Amino acid sequence: MHCLRIAPALILLAAGTALAQTAPAPAAPHTPIAQDITSKPSPTPVTKSFDASAIDTNVDPCVDFYQFSCGNWMKTNPIPSDQTRWTRSFSELLLRNQYLLWKDLESASSAPKSPLQKQYGDFYASCMDTSTIEKLGIEPIQGTWKQIAALKSLQGIPALLSWLENRGTSDGFFEFGVSVDEKDSSKQIAEADQGGISLPDRDYYIVDSPHFAEIRAAYVEHMKNMFVLAGDSPDEAAKEAALVMEIETAMAKASMARVDRRDPEKVYHIYSVEDFQKLTPEFDWKPYFSTIGIGHFDTLNVVAPDFFRGLNALLASEPLAAWKSYLRWQVLHGDAQSLSSAFYDENFRFFGQVLAGQKEPQPRWKQCTSATDRALGEAVGQDWVKENFPPAAKTSMDKLVAALEKALADDMRDLPWMSDETRKAAEEKLTMIRNKIGYPEKWRDYSSVKVIRNTFVENVERVAVYRRNYDFAKLGKPVDEKEWGMTPPTVNAYYNASYNDINFPAGILQPPFFDFTIDPAVNFGGIGVVIGHEMTHGFDDQGSRFDGKGNLREWWTPADRKAFTERTDCEANEYSGFVAAPVHGDTPAANVNGRLTLGENTADNGGLHIAYQALLDALAEEHKSIDDKIDGYTEAQRYFIGFAQVWCENQTEAIARQRALTDPHSPGRWRVNGAVQNFDEFGKAFGCKKGQPMYPENSCRVW
Repeated sequence: MHCLRIAPALILLAAGTALAQTAPAPAAPHTPIAQDITSKPSPTPVTKSFDASAIDTNVDPCVDFYQFSCGNWMKTNPIPSDQTRWTRSFSELLLRNQYLLWKDLESASSAPKSPLQKQYGDFYASCMDTSTIEKLGIEPIQGTWKQIAALKSLQGIPALLSWLENRGTSDGFFEFGVSVDEKDSSKQIAEADQGGISLPDRDYYIVDSPHFAEIRAAYVEHMKNMFVLAGDSPDEAAKEAALVMEIETAMAKASMARVDRRDPEKVYHIYSVEDFQKLTPEFDWKPYFSTIGIGHFDTLNVVAPDFFRGLNALLASEPLAAWKSYLRWQVLHGDAQSLSSAFYDENFRFFGQVLAGQKEPQPRWKQCTSATDRALGEAVGQDWVKENFPPAAKTSMDKLVAALEKALADDMRDLPWMSDETRKAAEEKLTMIRNKIGYPEKWRDYSSVKVIRNTFVENVERVAVYRRNYDFAKLGKPVDEKEWGMTPPTVNAYYNASYNDINFPAGILQPPFFDFTIDPAVNFGGIGVVIGHEMTHGFDDQGSRFDGKGNLREWWTPADRKAFTERTDCEANEYSGFVAAPVHGDTPAANVNGRLTLGENTADNGGLHIAYQALLDALAEEHKSIDDKIDGYTEAQRYFIGFAQVWCENQTEAIARQRALTDPHSPGRWRVNGAVQNFDEFGKAFGCKKGQPMYPENSCRVW
């Protein structure tokens, strides 16, 4: 039930890599899970930081720079059948890191050299033990279903939810956990948020269109199939699926939209426990709070009050039988990826194929490697960084971050639209950003997690309880500023507004992003832009609402806020005109949501500007020019091509439509073209004429 309410601002959200996201499609019903269980992966070569062969020289870079930089790569790199999206840098580096991690897990599962290795080796082995998983079938959740069947009244739901959560079992309903108080970042407080739906977004339930109607019908059919596999008759399964859909649709209607959730003020509502109880008189919070293992609290943040009003109305209107069906579904859906192939396959058929367009499963070794990283990431990561992230890499990264900080400070001093009062506060916030590079200073202790080699579902549930208890233990305690939200092998990076820190896991600090064997232009176009991107998040439409201590408050003058908003409005309107998925038959095109993606677009634009300035400074120190040529391209051109090639991608139409609705990042094409067309130095570097698509007369700029 617990999850983080607002994810930190990311450089990328990877799709289709987690065991809980995708599962194999069978050739026939009830085939064994992952038939290539005995096959072994092969090493993945390191992607070049600058790839001339990826460039399509038949395309004018001033007309479509993304197609110019990535055109040939896109032609020669179709989406692998076990993926929904394939990117030149992120996906290829992720696969390489995954292979290196798999080697560690294989070794630990067969010949562990420490208690830590035995723990994560056994977890991995339990995931790979498909023979036992297949024999157990639905048995791992039958005890939970019996508990649900024993529910006597609606008044017993709070206690039942506590029981389910104490077992690490999914129960839907809502999210509850501990979070930093956004208006006092020194405190950690209880927090309740919306939840309860299984489709990717509320719009899947409530938008009236043929496309969403087809998905809803397919989802109901999927639930029916799953209930039949679990032992229901077809008629019983159809009734249960209809009841679940009715409840989830009502929850979706009560839920806050994604764009609204981007406004920090709209998700901050401090209630006393007594007032929260008045908000939901049909749900008795006392037995829930008293038995889930959290300490005492008098107030909490209710992120989405309207959702809880809607939930209260549902509890008053839906019969007990409907809630039993709903809970049965939440448990079955939550554990489907960990059960036998009948459930695993059907889950993939809908969530993998129908919703995302994935053709085939990822091999089991990938799924179990990712699952172990998610479950025990800082245990696995300790050995991984020793082998793959030498101290010299961390030292080099420190220097790069310092160069980008200087460039952003210089940019702030030169902004014509910002007053001295706000500029001073912005510069102060910049100096207070904490830089976390590679891996945590202190590793998380997993010694309390019991892992048994042949009980995968129970291992997953015990990890869920551990993570829940780890979170609950933060209540009322000082914030641990050194805590990480990503595991070391992760190919990603993030900024956290409440912590005011930037975080770069070791997984992304490798070629093609981070390679000091190449010229600085490409290096700054890769990891340099990533660093600048994360720094800029501290000053995007969300990050700019938090001060240097991570507190939500207005530190801008009214005039500066107005000028800032005018500039972000320009970006939002610009990106809303970009097509994320084309017209397909009767299904209209899906455009980028400029408001949903505003923070990431601002960070992309800012990162490109800042890293370019840092490159100029670095070249000046070496007495080199931005116009110097290497292999026919100037340093400026190599910088922009290096940046663009990070985002070369192919993706299924289904995932493109899903991401247009749910992902705060724009598609790769628009992360590139949107940013370069807003930066005059690009047009100058490629000799473009004013008025060409990539060098427009008027452009948007915030930072």
